[in-house]
Amino acid sequence: MQRVPVAERTDWKQTAAEHGFAFHTIDGAAYWDESAYYRFTLTQIEDDLEGPAEEIEQMCFAIVDRAASDDEVLSQLRIPEPFWDYIAASWRHQEKNLYGRLDFSYDGRGRAKLLEYNADTPTSLYEAAVFQWVWLEQALDRGLIPQGCDQFNSLHEQLVEALSHFGVEGCLHLSGALGSTEDRGTVAYIEDCARQAGLETVVLDMEEIGIDTLGQFTDGDDRIISTLFKLYPWEWLMAEEFGRYIPASGTHFIEPAWKAVLSNKGLLALLWALAEGHPNLLPAYFEDDPKASELGGTFVRKPLLSREGHNVELIRDGRAELGMSGPYGGEGRVLQAFHPLPEFDGNYPMVGCWLVASRAAGIGLREDRSLITGNDARFLPHVIQD
Repeated sequence: MQRVPVAERTDWKQTAAEHGFAFHTIDGAAYWDESAYYRFTLTQIEDDLEGPAEEIEQMCFAIVDRAASDDEVLSQLRIPEPFWDYIAASWRHQEKNLYGRLDFSYDGRGRAKLLEYNADTPTSLYEAAVFQWVWLEQALDRGLIPQGCDQFNSLHEQLVEALSHFGVEGCLHLSGALGSTEDRGTVAYIEDCARQAGLETVVLDMEEIGIDTLGQFTDGDDRIISTLFKLYPWEWLMAEEFGRYIPASGTHFIEPAWKAVLSNKGLLALLWALAEGHPNLLPAYFEDDPKASELGGTFVRKPLLSREGHNVELIRDGRAELGMSGPYGGEGRVLQAFHPLPEFDGNYPMVGCWLVASRAAGIGLREDRSLITGNDARFLPHVIQD
């Protein structure tokens, strides 16, 4: 794995506008960064990322299966008790999942180590699926990168295929907190995939969803929402006033309720307990587990429900060195062994391996200048070159 400087396309912002990529710059700072790319070999992709991602996914299924029959797991994850039966039923009914992103620390030499699983509402999807592929094709055409370069990226095709097999009856509604440019762009991309899959679609903000007298969710035209893609975390839905209507609403959700088990950082401790010593996992424990003392004085402290690096702390020799303030942590925490991201000239890349319908479908790299990858991390493209 190498970080390779490269000339930017002089017209890349115009290309982004033509492709509807509206969030390439966020709050005046570059998010999309093509001043360099990361180079992998095919063996690194297949053996070190693709294979382990699919293996970890199967391990995650074993944990959800246990949670469906063991309330102690759901209690450890601080999932509200009124939703326990609903989550278990969604798993027993084998409700389909669409996508997720496993985030790894990987340097191309050692084993990829799982840092967390964004199983419910992962973003950076459009740029991974579409815009970095556009960059690859144009960079090849313009001689910016060596001929023969490829990319681990079948995300778009797999998303369209998966959506075509969801069995959606009638209209697919898509929703999220659309005031966020990034979230709105992600929802718009999923809508585009759904339309290519032959589905009728309607997009609306979460605040526009209503409830009829029968407890069914409705859109602004009073149509019943039978299937809803939601870029809105399950823990937020469960905490909302309307959340109590969800179990009896009859709405099918993408992602399904059982993904609440996997989108919780307590999953890291459950995975380690299931497969202690697995080469792609790091030791991890719930904070109140006596075994957590085995980590010593250096580890990473993560809230169960943290997002974008908020309230994540790096503890080194008993002292907090890094941490991003935020609203998380009151629900509980996990402690995970410290395994630093690789460094390339002061840049720390994290490799996100995408799964579509539980099959590895591509990667995206986000790069920060801190060991904790935050919301201001940049997205860089990648190539495969042997």
